Amino acid sequence: MAKESFYVTTPIYYVNDIPHLGTAYCTIAADVLARFERLMGADVRFLTGTDEHGEKVQEAATKKNKSPQEFTDEVAAAFKTTWEKMGISFDDFIRTTEDRHKKVVQYFIKKSLDSGDIYLGNYEGWYCVPDETFWTESQLKEKKCPTCGRDVKKIKEENYFFKIGKYVPALLKHIEDNPTFILPESKKNEVVSFLKEGVRDVSVSRTSFTWGIPFPEDEKSTATANHVIYVWFDALINYVSALNPLADETVFKKYWGEKSQPKAIHLIGKDILRFHAVYWPCLLLSVGFPLPKRIFAHGWWTIEGQKMSKSLGNAIEPIAFTNQYGQDAFRLFLFREFPFGQDGDFNLKNFKDRVNADLANNLGNLVSRTTNLIKKNLDSKINPPQTSDTDLEPVLNNIHNAKEKYLSKDKNGDRKMELFDFHDVLQNIFPILLSLNKYIDTKAPWTLAKDPTKKEELSIVLNNVAEGIRIAALFLWPFIPTTSTEILKRLGQKPITEIIDGKTTLEAQTIWGRGIASEILEGGPLFPRLT
Repeated sequence: MAKESFYVTTPIYYVNDIPHLGTAYCTIAADVLARFERLMGADVRFLTGTDEHGEKVQEAATKKNKSPQEFTDEVAAAFKTTWEKMGISFDDFIRTTEDRHKKVVQYFIKKSLDSGDIYLGNYEGWYCVPDETFWTESQLKEKKCPTCGRDVKKIKEENYFFKIGKYVPALLKHIEDNPTFILPESKKNEVVSFLKEGVRDVSVSRTSFTWGIPFPEDEKSTATANHVIYVWFDALINYVSALNPLADETVFKKYWGEKSQPKAIHLIGKDILRFHAVYWPCLLLSVGFPLPKRIFAHGWWTIEGQKMSKSLGNAIEPIAFTNQYGQDAFRLFLFREFPFGQDGDFNLKNFKDRVNADLANNLGNLVSRTTNLIKKNLDSKINPPQTSDTDLEPVLNNIHNAKEKYLSKDKNGDRKMELFDFHDVLQNIFPILLSLNKYIDTKAPWTLAKDPTKKEELSIVLNNVAEGIRIAALFLWPFIPTTSTEILKRLGQKPITEIIDGKTTLEAQTIWGRGIASEILEGGPLFPRLT
């Protein structure tokens, strides 16, 4: 049977800065979902990349005495290297300076132009260069950009405009018919309110700078020679250009889906919601392409209660931080501390407390003492569990609850992980570890080991604990892949790849008693306590 295909994307990150906590947060979240879908047996395509055109890129390159292409080559490489070093399992990295992207962007604009949805006009108003965003006088806050709070400048230039209002009724109906098209709910409400207030036609070209994709030829005008495509419309099209529909439509249909069966999921920061939930769907409607399945907008991070910024010196550089504290510790904290989608504060004390409680104590110590006891008393051999007793019931109940949260679908056919309810899923996995620790404390295998007549009981207890750890490691793999893989290796169990390769299923492998007889391997502490 053919695998179900699944497409998840991050925003493409603007090359005016290096990777930081915010971009890492979004990218790791997409990685968690991609890994989960692979664990469920899906054929996954995970896209990330860089957004490399626009006025502020041209200005940044000039300040560094480099050409825009030289500048973007360096920053794009930094992003790609960072994600590789952090173990991000992306399948494709798109750059908007690539030919495959430029061709599809020009195709989109040309198709919309030819259909009459794009027309030539003049723009006069306010523009925020850092956000590459147009604003009306009434939208400004204290004469500054309402999004970033920085200065805006008055511009007047010839632009091509997109008739976005033409597609607002269709978009509103789509949102109404598809309740999880935009998540969280609060963000969907923002978009609906924005659409119902009335949306002005938006610029799709610029003439005041040259670093962008040339606007396609307009048969009705000769004005296009000086126009480049507005960076936001250029950037949004990356999700389709990476699938190269002009070269092979089958790949596009496989991962993007048909109108009746969309598959693509966009993960973005809340600051770019309007572009993704309004401009992008309307452009897709204009060219006759299906809309994505879902757009999820996550919140922002503060650091110790303050806005993250270079000037305050509090920005977290992902590679340096994970080198010091570990990738999996960082990954778990991001989604264990509070619900994904909300704003959150990154506090180093809270981080250390969480890692010590969840990973060093509940998981790491459990694995260490279990494997040490097996090595010392069972000649490093473990077998599938032979029995269950009343003391084991909390463990079995917690595994059942976690499995329900993990595998069950709602009335719309979505699992909690596909709705980015990572926090709730984790809230139901960690009780497995807590109950295993309580079980091993209750059974006291170190005491049983002193009585030769209790050898069989000792074996059953340790095999039961090993089986519970095995199942918990499978559930935790999308969140802490390196650690979960190491745990299964130490227990001598089947690797995750067997599930991903379709030789078995997660549902089957998390049935109690599916662990295989094996010999454990030694290893150091999984998570040393942080001080």
